[in-house]
Amino acid sequence: MEWLTHSQTGFRQAARYLLGMRLAVIATQLVAIAVAETTVTLAHRAEALILSLLYGVLATLAWLWFSRKPPEAFLPVSLTLATDLFVIGLWLYFTGGYTNPLVSLLLLPIAVAIILVPSRQSIVLTIFGVAVYTALVLWHTPVMHDHHSADLAQLHLVGMWVTFALTAAILLLVVGTLARRLRLQQTQLSQFRENRLRDEQIIALGLSAAAVAHRLGTPLNTMTLLLDEIRSHTEGQASIALTEDLDLMGQQLNLCGQHLQQLTKAAIEARNAQLEVLTVKNWLARLRESATLLWPSGPVQWPGTHPDVSVAVDATLDQAVLNLLANALTASPSWVAVRSQLSESGQVEVIVEDQGDGLETALQGTPGEEIVDSRHGLGVGLFLSNATIQRLGGNLRARTSETGTTMVIDLPVARPQGEETPP
Repeated sequence: MEWLTHSQTGFRQAARYLLGMRLAVIATQLVAIAVAETTVTLAHRAEALILSLLYGVLATLAWLWFSRKPPEAFLPVSLTLATDLFVIGLWLYFTGGYTNPLVSLLLLPIAVAIILVPSRQSIVLTIFGVAVYTALVLWHTPVMHDHHSADLAQLHLVGMWVTFALTAAILLLVVGTLARRLRLQQTQLSQFRENRLRDEQIIALGLSAAAVAHRLGTPLNTMTLLLDEIRSHTEGQASIALTEDLDLMGQQLNLCGQHLQQLTKAAIEARNAQLEVLTVKNWLARLRESATLLWPSGPVQWPGTHPDVSVAVDATLDQAVLNLLANALTASPSWVAVRSQLSESGQVEVIVEDQGDGLETALQGTPGEEIVDSRHGLGVGLFLSNATIQRLGGNLRARTSETGTTMVIDLPVARPQGEETPP
């Protein structure tokens, strides 16, 4: 629960529950006085009414205090709950003491204290509540001056039923709501811990990739210089085959340099959280160009029809899709297809299909939730792809069958840049 973290927002929220409990107690007191007056004449009716109204004023002041200037510790909350016990006990003193069937109202502040404040303070409040009850047993005033046992017995039985019903309702509304919030917070904390562990793995992989990219810069520059020297020494003497090999080597070195530049660009965009809004058609065209450079002879089919919507993407999402394509081409070297469509929920689905079975191990459970062993690699591509897609508000799903594997990327639709949100 939020107030267990000493947050001011949590104390504001606790103030609403306390106000609800106190108003319910006050309403019960007033109704009890009115009902009792129809049967018997109360000995201290005026004192009980004044005390109920005073309790209402104190409840309102406590709510304003916690809402506008929340405390920074639990002690003020415990003190207000102790005041509740004292005022309720004083009201019970004027209305029959421990013989009043509404004496169970003393349990409500104790029940709320067990949830709202630390254990030590709740124990102290419980002891204080027992002390108040004990004082009512030792010192109590008669309910009325003229004693009519039949009327009192009937009134007591009705009051016991009302007290039980009211206590059950308040416990359901207040304690039940707090318990549900506690379960919700535990679920959120569990999800947060899982995301934290996953992010730590991603950071470790990112640091390793950055170190490798930094180390690759020197050998690539050395190979580029050696290639230029070889060309200068063999100028005019090299055969056509050697010239073609040297040109191919130069192209591959340039491609490695572009990949390193793309890695640097992706790191900068991820650090600055820069997203680019593109139509699905333009984004997949960019992916097709990158895939063609990586796999010139790759049998990847790209249908030409795409939904007329936009998505928010960055370089890391491009790499995530390319990782899925690499896995698909590894598992199915003869056929891979990439297509897009709108789902029934209004999201963009990017579908990567293959005819292999290379991802069966990775697809046990939710794909990409953890690093798995791979038959042809280190097994981190699917993990990083899933993390990137989730970071952008998407989801990665998988379907396997006898004919192959289908990976589905769900992405939210984004408004094109420059388009204003309708009022």
